[in-house]
Amino acid sequence: MSIKKRLVLSNIGMTVIPIIGFFLVEIILGYVLFVLFNGEPDGADLSLFLSIRMIAIMLVLIITNGLLSYYMSKSIIKPIQKLSLAAKKISEDNLDFQIESDKKDELGELTNTFELMRCKLKEARESQLQYEQNRQELIASISHDLKTPLTSIKGYVKGIQDGVANTPEKLERYMDTIYKTANDMDGLIDELFLYSKLDVKQLPFHFEQVDLYDFFADFIEELTFTLEKEQGTAILSANSDDSYLVKADREKLKRVVTNLIQNSLKYMDKQKKIIVQLTSGNEDVLVEIKDNGIGISNKDLPYIFESFYRTDASRNSSTGGSGLGLSIAKKIIEAHEGEIWADSELGKGTSIYFKLKKGDIHAEDINH
Repeated sequence: MSIKKRLVLSNIGMTVIPIIGFFLVEIILGYVLFVLFNGEPDGADLSLFLSIRMIAIMLVLIITNGLLSYYMSKSIIKPIQKLSLAAKKISEDNLDFQIESDKKDELGELTNTFELMRCKLKEARESQLQYEQNRQELIASISHDLKTPLTSIKGYVKGIQDGVANTPEKLERYMDTIYKTANDMDGLIDELFLYSKLDVKQLPFHFEQVDLYDFFADFIEELTFTLEKEQGTAILSANSDDSYLVKADREKLKRVVTNLIQNSLKYMDKQKKIIVQLTSGNEDVLVEIKDNGIGISNKDLPYIFESFYRTDASRNSSTGGSGLGLSIAKKIIEAHEGEIWADSELGKGTSIYFKLKKGDIHAEDINH
C-alpha cells in the first residue's frame, strides 16, 4: 500500500473510529445504566452517565491515536531512520553494508534505489582503485621500457666518447644502433600517446562503410610481398557470395590488423603462414587471424590484451614491440562496439578473433 493511501486511511481512522466509539459508548453505557440498573435519567444518574461517557470517549481517542501513530511510525519513520543511518555510513566512506526493503510502497522503492546507488558507488570505488593500480603498473612499465633503450644509447655514446669506435665501420655501426634505438623509443612514445587517448576516450573515430573482403584483400597483398622474402605465405579465406560490409573507422581498423599481424610475426620462427578467415553472420562479421607460431600457454592467454603484458617473464624486448599492441587493438575494437578474443595451442599457433557489426552509416556515426 502506498504512503498516500496509508495517510488517507489514517486520517479517516482518526475521524471515523472516535465517532463510532462515541455512539457505541453512548448506546452501551445508556443501556447498562438506565436499563439494567434502572437509573434515573434525571439527577445524579445523568451526571454519572455524562462523566463516564466523557472518560470513555477520551480513552477511545487516546487508544485510537496511539495505535494509528504507532502504525505510521513503524511503516514510515523507521524506514526513514534506516535510510538516514545508511546515508551516514556512506558519508563516512563505508560502503560495505546492505540496505534492502521488501515493501511495495514509495519508501521501499526509495530504499532499493538507495541500495542500487550504494552498489554503483562501491563498483566505482573499486574501479578507481583498480585504475590507480593499473596506472602505477603502467608508469613502472613505461619506466622499464624507456630505461632499457636509454641505457643502451648512453653505452654506445660513451663508447664513442672513449674512442672504442676507433674505425669508420665501427663508428657507423654504433651510430646506426643509436638511431635504431631512438626510433624504437619514438615508436613506444607514439604507442603510449595512442593508448592514453584511447583509455580516456579522447580519440575521434570516423566511421564509414567498409567492405572487409576488399580491405583484407589489399592488406594480404601487401603482406604477401613482405613474407615472400622469408618464404612465408598469407591467405585470405572468405565466401565470395556473402556480404562483409561493416561500420568501421578504416584507419583505426588498419591499426588493429597491423598490430595483430606484427604480433604474430614476432613469435614465428619457422616458415611463416598467416590465414585470415572471414565469416558473415546475420548482424556481424567474424574475423579470424591465424598463425603457425609457437603458441601461447593457457596461463598467459587471459592476459595478452593487457597493457605491457608479455609472455616472457623477464620482460626482455628481444622480440621488439612496446607491449601495447594487443591492448590498443582491444580498445579500438571495443570502441567499434565489437569484441576480441584469442585461442591458442602451444607448438601449433594462435588465432585472434574479433567481431564487427554490420550496418549502414548514419550522420551521427560519422564522427564519434
